[in-house]
Amino acid sequence: MRRLWLCPKHVTIEIDGQSLVVPKGSMIIQAADKAGIPIPRFCYHEKLPIAANCRMCLVDVEKSPKPSPACATPVMDGMKIQTRNEKALKYQRSVMEFLLINHPLDCPICDQGGECELQDVSLGYGRSVSRFNERKRVVVDEDMGPLVATEMTRCIQCTRCVRFTAEVAGTYELGGMYRGENLQIGTYDGKPLTTELSGNVIDVCPVGALTNKVFQFKARPWELTARESLGYHDAMGSNLFLHVRRGEVLRAVPRDNELVNECWLSDRDRYSHQGLYAADRAVKPLQKVNGEWKEVSWAEGLAAAREIFEANRGDDLGVLVHPSTSNEEGALLARLAAGLGSTNIDHRINNRDFSDAPVAQAFGMSLAEIEKADRIVVLGSNIRHELPLLHARLRKAQTSNGAQIHVVNPVDFDFAFKLAGKQIVAPSRFAEVLGSAQLVEAVKGGSNSVIIVGAIAENHPQAAAIRAAAGAFASGTGAKLCRIPQGANALGLTRAGVLPAGKDVNAMLAQPRKAYALYGIEPGLDFADAAAARKALAGAKVVAFSQFACASTRDVADVILPIGALPEIEGTLTNLDGRDQIARAGGKLQGEAREGWRVLRALGGDMQLAGFGFTDLAGLRASLQSVAVKVAASAQPLLAGEGLEVASTPAIYRIDAVVRRAEALQSHPLNNAPRIVLNVEDAARLQLTEGQMAKVGTEAGKATLPVVVDARVAAGTVWIESGHGATAPLGAARVTVVAA
Repeated sequence: MRRLWLCPKHVTIEIDGQSLVVPKGSMIIQAADKAGIPIPRFCYHEKLPIAANCRMCLVDVEKSPKPSPACATPVMDGMKIQTRNEKALKYQRSVMEFLLINHPLDCPICDQGGECELQDVSLGYGRSVSRFNERKRVVVDEDMGPLVATEMTRCIQCTRCVRFTAEVAGTYELGGMYRGENLQIGTYDGKPLTTELSGNVIDVCPVGALTNKVFQFKARPWELTARESLGYHDAMGSNLFLHVRRGEVLRAVPRDNELVNECWLSDRDRYSHQGLYAADRAVKPLQKVNGEWKEVSWAEGLAAAREIFEANRGDDLGVLVHPSTSNEEGALLARLAAGLGSTNIDHRINNRDFSDAPVAQAFGMSLAEIEKADRIVVLGSNIRHELPLLHARLRKAQTSNGAQIHVVNPVDFDFAFKLAGKQIVAPSRFAEVLGSAQLVEAVKGGSNSVIIVGAIAENHPQAAAIRAAAGAFASGTGAKLCRIPQGANALGLTRAGVLPAGKDVNAMLAQPRKAYALYGIEPGLDFADAAAARKALAGAKVVAFSQFACASTRDVADVILPIGALPEIEGTLTNLDGRDQIARAGGKLQGEAREGWRVLRALGGDMQLAGFGFTDLAGLRASLQSVAVKVAASAQPLLAGEGLEVASTPAIYRIDAVVRRAEALQSHPLNNAPRIVLNVEDAARLQLTEGQMAKVGTEAGKATLPVVVDARVAAGTVWIESGHGATAPLGAARVTVVAA
């Protein structure tokens, strides 16, 4: 009694003779899990609402005449529970027999074999023979898209997948149809899953009903080796395991980290490994000789790169780095530039406005805290595509904490949460809207507020004014400012000093250098201003450290040195919380490709530059330190001119070179073809109709694209998704649109 007096929010219970003090309101299964007492289950999942469908967790509670489902029975003071006595085991074995009545005996050909919860539990609670003689039922499969394979005859109707799509993803795409023995899980309309988190239904499925379509029939679990790695396609840095067989990455699965991605994984991080094995992977050093590409040895390739760098030292050299580059590689690139006397180094290849010398900053409120916020403003972001798991946390903040969410966007994007308010305006009006008394007062009423600034705002030609307005809004309302870093490791590269004291990326392209080092960049698609990049690089000597020998790299480079992608190397990334996380080498390096840090170490060592005296990765890491760079500012781009204002968002599955080569993701319904999306009034004024081809032009270039008319787009705005070759020339602030 004294213990209870000290813990008024707890009760004392007894499970299998073991006395426990547990929180009031918790379920028996939760108390047992914390005490390490095993209770079999199928429908229960700690991240999903309780359904009590499967009844596998039935236990014997003293003074209760009927068996109690441990997942749905709250604890009470003095309760005594038996999970392994004769009565409890009889309940559990009977349920197991019932579940196996219709389950097919196809374990030898099931992809879930070896990691199937049904297999594991049936071993302990199943009978060796079946008393059921009738024909097993068969459920017709439906195609759920390119990512999730189905074999619904195996389904035991636990509804984990239903609850995931409803409660976590918020898309309500799966549900139970029919009744009784005819009950089956499906999509109602037979359409593919459209959630950006669809792969998680594979993880929560306890049987082989939902499996990984990309991994299907590739390997057995016991053939695979798990390697700790990270998602590197957005700034969240989701924790994951790469499952590797003989050096080939066959699949990715989530690695639990409550502070980052919980136990979930976005489809982009789960399936991007397909892109590692594209036909245009750079597998041997290449050198352009008399206009023709020639395979050369590493010694010859490094010698050619060294010759270019030594002939173009100082201000003649520009170093352009992809923002997903690891901290180790970034530090060496900064040392390489410094050793060659160049202050022209930048990773901010998506930015357009450098007038306020912007750099990536850690979130003012951590990911784990955001789901507890009560007032949230999303500024300039299709957050569902930009950071899928942050979008899930915003939904969680609303459903579990009642958060009021406001958005300021150029397009009324589809979100899986209800909005307390929205302002759909052209990006140039973002600063004006943030200063409105209505929005300020709405957020001031909260005790735990946050403003999240996304890619549309950060990469706009007037981003400096928007950033200033966001900072003033945060100060005036007490909200925490969270600017999404534009790249998986933009924050880490900022700390590593991959920033210009001299010319930024815009200045390097507007005033072409004599030579460039490109690191991890696909020049035709990765730059905010692809036309300026193509023009500047075409007239210079270019050394490309690249994972892919694609057409746009071959067009501008003189030397291509093949380097490994993150799943193939060991490296550190810094996520948007400022958290340093290590990825271990998983897949085998392709052909003669090498870890980027080894290539840079060899090059810097050959040129006898300072900071390249280490011999291994441990030695490199021992020398790493945060580097403060006084970043140069440049003039703000003009927004003046004719035409419609551009609202550009990164296409969800065209975000970088690896994702663009992942075949399954390119077949996903969320991966739209290149297009322009106009407001209804603007389309009528320009005499354009749905599906019509239009010529879209800027000073830098033109494109002919199909027109989509959508009332969700702000007036005076044209919405374009970047990452496509067809939209690459359209990086200007304004474009003219006429019928083709």
